[in-house]
Parts: sequence; C-alpha cells; structure tokens
Amino acid sequence: MNNIYIGECSIEEIIAIANQIPEFENSYPISEYKKRLSQVPFLALKAAVDDKDAGFKLGYELNDDTFYTWFGGVLPFYRQIGLADQMATAQEGWAKARGYKRIKLKTRNYLKPMLIFALKSGFNITAIEERPDINQNRIILQKEL
Repeated sequence: MNNIYIGECSIEEIIAIANQIPEFENSYPISEYKKRLSQVPFLALKAAVDDKDAGFKLGYELNDDTFYTWFGGVLPFYRQIGLADQMATAQEGWAKARGYKRIKLKTRNYLKPMLIFALKSGFNITAIEERPDINQNRIILQKEL
C-alpha cells in the first residue's frame, strides 16, 4: 500500500464505496443524495490506495458559516492507515478556504470508532438526539475551523 490518492469524485463513486462498507448495510438511496445536495455547495471526496477505492467523505453547506460533514467511511481492509484523517484534513481545508467557520457532524451512539475519531480530531459534543434504542441516539459534534 504505497500510492494513496485523496481527491474529488462523483456521487455515484460515493454510493459504490458506501455499499461496500459493512456498517452501512442500509445505505442511502440516490434520492436522499439529490435531496440534500441539489441546492447547496458540497464536496465529495474519495480515498484510493494503489488505484483501488478505499473510502469516502461527503459534506455540504448548512449555512454561510457551517459545513456539515454528512457521510463517510473507510473499507475495513484500509482502516488504520490514516485515510480518514487525510480525508478530514482535505475537507477542512476546502471548507476553510471557502469561508466556513465550523464543521458539524452527527453520528450514532453505536458507531464508537466514528465518535472517538471525531473527539480526537478536535470536535466537541454539542447535543444528543435521543431515540427509543439508546444505540441509535444521534450525537451532534462541532469543530471550529
């Protein structure tokens, strides 16, 4: 694993990668992407290792000051080599260059690795949306840029 690529990609590429990530067994339909992304600036990134798709990160504008990092993941085989960090750094740089002041994200209680990643990356918990199943609670985090 020598050649790592982080760059912009299509929504179709995002969907293809998301469908390979076990945690996303019920991934979003194309209609959800169109609904969220059709009227706002967005950034779709993918990570590839030795020309093989390995992960993705997708976010969009919430308002003039806030960029929302909506959806992302890394295929199990490529975890622990820094791809999530590299994609987050690229996304943050892109957002900051466009004048956003903060990045928000929402994760679920059962996705512990994502929560740990966000906290280690400088995000702070700002709210919790409770659900009947505690594992499905949404945890909202924010990072100032």
